[in-house]
Amino acid sequence: MAGATTSSCIFCQIACNSTTLLYSDDKVVAFQDIKPAAFRHYLVIPVKHIPTVRDLQGREEDYTLVRHMLTVGQTLLHRDAPQSKQYRFGFHQPPLNSVDHLHLHCLALPFIPRWKRVKYMSLGPLGFIEAEKLLEKIKPA
Repeated sequence: MAGATTSSCIFCQIACNSTTLLYSDDKVVAFQDIKPAAFRHYLVIPVKHIPTVRDLQGREEDYTLVRHMLTVGQTLLHRDAPQSKQYRFGFHQPPLNSVDHLHLHCLALPFIPRWKRVKYMSLGPLGFIEAEKLLEKIKPA
């Protein structure tokens, strides 16, 4: 269920209390992944607790939020890893998401180690969904 921050959610705690943020505004925060899978690996999360991509609808507010998350991630990686020739932006879908708080993976490739790319492959409705594909899916009518 989407709502305000949840005290038991580690990402809600980071959004409210962290001093190691790469970016922060009233809608999202960004920070480094604690188990990076690429040259640069950041997470962009909404401040408001939204469990997973399945909680996003074809509403303007959801579309605008995901678009903003993607813009923040792109800006950070272009700033911090301009030499990278390839970037990947997307979300894990249940049951493969590790934390029940919506989070955008922002990866400046290469994957480190290379085998970690498997975790970020599009595998249909249960796998990793690229941010642009999610935006197409939730675009308001």
